[in-house]
Amino acid sequence: MEGLFLREGPPIANTKNTGAMRTRLLWVFTVSAILQASCVASEGCGTEQEAGASAGDLDVANLLTSIRQTYRVPAIAGAIVTTRGVVAVGAVGVRKRGTAIPVTLDDRWHLGSDTKAMTATLLAILVEQGRLRWDATVAEMFPDASSKFHPNMRSVTVLQLLSHRSGLPANLNLVKYRSDSAPRERLRAVREELTKPPPIQPGSRYQYSNLGYIIAGAIVEKVTGKSWEQNMIDHVFGPLQMRHFGFGGVGTPGEIDQPWGHTADGRPVPTNGPAVDNPPVMGPAGRVHCTIQDWGKFVVDHLRGPRGEPSILKKSTYEILHKPPFGGNYALGWLVVKRDWGGGAVLHHAGSNTMNYANGWVAPRRGFAVLVCVNQGGDRAFKATDAASAALIRYYGTLAKD
Repeated sequence: MEGLFLREGPPIANTKNTGAMRTRLLWVFTVSAILQASCVASEGCGTEQEAGASAGDLDVANLLTSIRQTYRVPAIAGAIVTTRGVVAVGAVGVRKRGTAIPVTLDDRWHLGSDTKAMTATLLAILVEQGRLRWDATVAEMFPDASSKFHPNMRSVTVLQLLSHRSGLPANLNLVKYRSDSAPRERLRAVREELTKPPPIQPGSRYQYSNLGYIIAGAIVEKVTGKSWEQNMIDHVFGPLQMRHFGFGGVGTPGEIDQPWGHTADGRPVPTNGPAVDNPPVMGPAGRVHCTIQDWGKFVVDHLRGPRGEPSILKKSTYEILHKPPFGGNYALGWLVVKRDWGGGAVLHHAGSNTMNYANGWVAPRRGFAVLVCVNQGGDRAFKATDAASAALIRYYGTLAKD
């Protein structure tokens, strides 16, 4: 295992300032409304158990407990995944600050932009089925609307959308796209947003774009006649036996039955439930939630596939998903960086809807990954997931030696 860890600097690269890795909540709450409606101090109050209950592997729980206390987050879950599956997992803390209700291994965590790798995988499945091409253009996919597209946008391809080379802006004005009819809103985004001049020339350089993934979701719906959500269930979650998932915010409104979202300073947001998230149009860019074990099942597939082991795609397709197609360091739903502890190129993505934070690191060459989720947004949450990722990587080193 020599060389598994970085020799200099922090074990994990600081990604908090990329902007690209976070799905921003644009309309559900304003910061002032959240602060005015919250009555619990960031340090917690009432009957909260500051040590937090724990579940899962004791060593992992102990690691997470220390990190939770250091960064003062309500709860944190972490998992180590190999080609054999989830080999170690733990969850510590409380679902909602100010209460004593512990998180469990059955709880669901919001993944934010970690959804993007799932969307890219879905489109790869359609490509393998012969129903789509990587070089298919938006003009080809939407011929009835293409005459009104901006001339610079007509030749944007599926591959450019998924690798953030489409030239599209980071987001669309979500206030205009709040309907619960997600497929209709995605199609409207195609018809309206592609008529506008792009901020940069398509194909010229990288520009992270949630809108690009929304358009990709609309392409899925055009090809299949079914919603992106149903396609995810049919082609990704189902085959991978992911059974504990959903779209949007987690929990039953008003009930503390799942991890409750918290603002950057640790205050619980006023309410919870499926609607407490970016609107449904954003699904392909960042609305999946699931247990950390189910997220692990998805990542296991991305560890096995490049090795030619049983998986939902061909080995050659994973090579496409995991390699930046136009240079740079963004592949299809994954940031690709080099790390000694990963034996070279590793895959990374983080996601946040400003009330939750998820962070995943995948080392295909070493055959393992670490996943971390926190029910809080902001800088403290990022630092907690970063520290937990580093701790889990070190812990995996001890497991691999046994």
